[in-house]
Amino acid sequence: MIGSNIKRGSSELAILSVLAEHPLHGYEIARRIESRTRSALRFTLASIYPLLYRMESRGWVSSFWQEAPTGSTRRYYRLTAAGRKKLVPLREEWKELFRALERLAEAHLD
Repeated sequence: MIGSNIKRGSSELAILSVLAEHPLHGYEIARRIESRTRSALRFTLASIYPLLYRMESRGWVSSFWQEAPTGSTRRYYRLTAAGRKKLVPLREEWKELFRALERLAEAHLD
């Protein structure tokens, strides 16, 4: 399991990445992140909504209300143009971090 400090740092990338495909409600965002990371990253609803609200205030996502197939109304989130713009360098930063950590780990194997 990935520790909470790392998870906090990766949350923006995780949320923006799943929203890059199409709008989702909070529970579905959390479920997709968990599924795609094979349960390495898990977000509770109590932790994901403050992140979504903060990202909305930054203009990276927008929200709208829509009736679900079950008849209940849910708040959906979609990536904005600013969010798409933020996602590109964010992905590159994380890739570079992983490459650096890999180099560091390999250096200690010798």
